[in-house]
Amino acid sequence: MSFSSDVKTELCRTPIDRNCCARAEAYGALLWCNTFTAQEVRVITESSSFAGRLPELLDRAFGFAFDRLPASGEQKYVFQVLDADKAGRMIDAFGFDSRQSPVLHINFGLLEEECCRAAFLRGAFLAGGSITEPAKRYHLELSTSHAQASRELLALLADMNYQPKQTVRSGNQVIYFKSSSQIEDLLTLMGAPVKAMELMNTRAEKELRNGVNRRVNCESANLDKAVDAAQEQLRAIRRLYELDRVEKLPPQLKETIILRETYPELTLSQLAEEFEPPVTKSCLNHRLRKLVELSRQ
Repeated sequence: MSFSSDVKTELCRTPIDRNCCARAEAYGALLWCNTFTAQEVRVITESSSFAGRLPELLDRAFGFAFDRLPASGEQKYVFQVLDADKAGRMIDAFGFDSRQSPVLHINFGLLEEECCRAAFLRGAFLAGGSITEPAKRYHLELSTSHAQASRELLALLADMNYQPKQTVRSGNQVIYFKSSSQIEDLLTLMGAPVKAMELMNTRAEKELRNGVNRRVNCESANLDKAVDAAQEQLRAIRRLYELDRVEKLPPQLKETIILRETYPELTLSQLAEEFEPPVTKSCLNHRLRKLVELSRQ
């Protein structure tokens, strides 16, 4: 199963306890489902968990059942309400007049409580949402053909301190999140804390892995620089021998030549410890630069 399917399975384990939340969740699902008009309601889903939850949700929210249930053998689960009286009762429950295309709007009066907002978002995600595998990238989206409802949801999310983005894809309005922390918060709010924690752990592993890689790359680069510098110093020393200038150098530079030739693999800090008494890294670096300069004169 995909991560998106697992999220929906966890969301569907949320108990349907309060009538107001059942109505809010049904509202979100209907606004983000395939068809919601005064003539027909049609919900199509590939989630077996959501398909199992829908009949109970409809009964708890409105007190009636679907007119058409999924047939056995179908690859997708299709639910329909074809009775105009049932559709009218649903629209009335949302506080609209069925003659005024109420399904294109969100009635914010039904979503004043935080629990109802969470239920509404859960329903919208179950019907029209998806989330990408966290190991690949962070992306959660809600897609609907109802442009006004999508714009109003954007305003609702902003009021809840979320900052999603919006785009149009294949004629549908898409609200999406790219921030892992915002996705984690949203999953927790909707009722999927286990998957939110899994996403959080994945993010922590990625950050740890990236940090290790950066550190290794940095250390490797520093080691390359140290090797290159040591090779340049050894070439300078060989040049000084060729010019027969080593014996004329001050004692501290002669000592530096002997130790560098003896320990060509050591870093400056390590080589500085080999002097008797030890010298500072800055002092040793100055001496080695002096040798390189003399070899070039």
